[in-house]
Amino acid sequence: MTHVKHPLGASVNHATEWSDDIDTREPLDFDQFDDLPEIGEMELAERRALRRVAGLSTELEDVTEVEYRQLRLERVVLVGVWTSGTAIDAENSLLELKLLAETAGSKVLEGLIQRRQQPDTATYIGSGKAQELADIVAATGADTVICDGELSPGQLRQLEEVVKVKVIDRTMLILDIFAQHAKSREGKAQVELAQLNYLLPRLRGWGGNLSRQVGGRAAGGVGIGGRGPGETKIELDRRRIRERMAKLRRQIAEMTTARETKRARRMEREVPAVAIAGYTNAGKSSLLNRLTGAGVLVEDALFATLDPTVRRAYTPEGRLFTLADTVGFVRHLPHQLVEAFRSTLEEVGDADLILHVVDGSHPDPESQLAAVREVFADIEGAHDIPEIVVINKADAADPVVLAQLTARERDTVVVSARTGAGIDELRAVIERELPRFDREIRMLVPYDRGDLISRAHREGEVLGVEHTGDGTILHARVLPGLYAELERTAKPVETV
Repeated sequence: MTHVKHPLGASVNHATEWSDDIDTREPLDFDQFDDLPEIGEMELAERRALRRVAGLSTELEDVTEVEYRQLRLERVVLVGVWTSGTAIDAENSLLELKLLAETAGSKVLEGLIQRRQQPDTATYIGSGKAQELADIVAATGADTVICDGELSPGQLRQLEEVVKVKVIDRTMLILDIFAQHAKSREGKAQVELAQLNYLLPRLRGWGGNLSRQVGGRAAGGVGIGGRGPGETKIELDRRRIRERMAKLRRQIAEMTTARETKRARRMEREVPAVAIAGYTNAGKSSLLNRLTGAGVLVEDALFATLDPTVRRAYTPEGRLFTLADTVGFVRHLPHQLVEAFRSTLEEVGDADLILHVVDGSHPDPESQLAAVREVFADIEGAHDIPEIVVINKADAADPVVLAQLTARERDTVVVSARTGAGIDELRAVIERELPRFDREIRMLVPYDRGDLISRAHREGEVLGVEHTGDGTILHARVLPGLYAELERTAKPVETV
């Protein structure tokens, strides 16, 4: 392993050892959301109540088969191959892998980086370095090795044979986190489909001893020449996985139809739609809570939000629009997840405006912007939608970094969802960028049609109300649907 520098400043040789007290960010303070519902806090407390407990011991040597294995933190060693970019880029990637591993429920013992032109085709890091890794695993007592990349089935198998512990890659780790955090029926189905899609080419067979034999008297008298391997165990597993994937795709298609129906209703009412998108843990849910009071789960963890949340919101002038919180992205997002969550990501493609949230306190926010835009490129129509870069966590960010980001990006707003700084400016920008579907009217509405006045307050922008002997004079900006209803019921009033 090469000489690397610790992401937090310490210089070590061969390995970077991270202590448990490292925390890249202060935990979110929920006292700032006193006026919000407590739904998210209750959900967060419930999730934390199921966290594994470090240091739990048992007299059993092998805890893999006991019921309490969920309470034991996995002890992991991280391994990355640095093929391009700078050493800081490689360290930031490994630091992100550390956060992913901790989110999945593990204790990171060491992080290793190797400089190579390309990963080794056999063991990812080469046979010699694999043996060094095996020595480190044995010395630290680790039970899992996590590689910062997507490994082929052969690389996983051969590296496991050398290090003698479980080996997983970045893709498998992200899929595991998604499986832990999925709550809705659609989210669970999408995650399971992505997992099966990843697992299918990585099934391992155990030879002919698990084959289904056909010969002998049990074969119904087939006799000589009829004996053979038949359908092997691995073939049977593959067939079952394909059948399950087909069933999941049908279920997701049915749920997609329901989502499209709801989206069509919003479009029929011509209510502008805004989508909050961005890197994982950039503060998207916190921003949604700050703008709408949604009270959704907020947690300082990666991929805390998997199920999209749509809430109504209003601009400073009173215009109604919908705000959708979407799943977060990450560097090298597994293509299985992009495909499985395509129906969810359509919230971005159907939006009239995208709020691209980036963590201003992150060591490399520009790489976050680039990673999210790579996913945007796979979403049909997303590149044609106006985009506002919302630089969040300004209270913890370096002013120099904020100045660089605002200078390089065309439309930016610096905010802090935690303190509320910059939120009013963001609302004003949303007001300016949203398309206008409404038209200004001044009509006399009969008193028996007070429901139209209520709709104008709810769906449009009321500029003035005057009560007369014949009815209510409504001066407002309304959407076409309400305008057509007013034309049939109310009388135009000439402006004096």
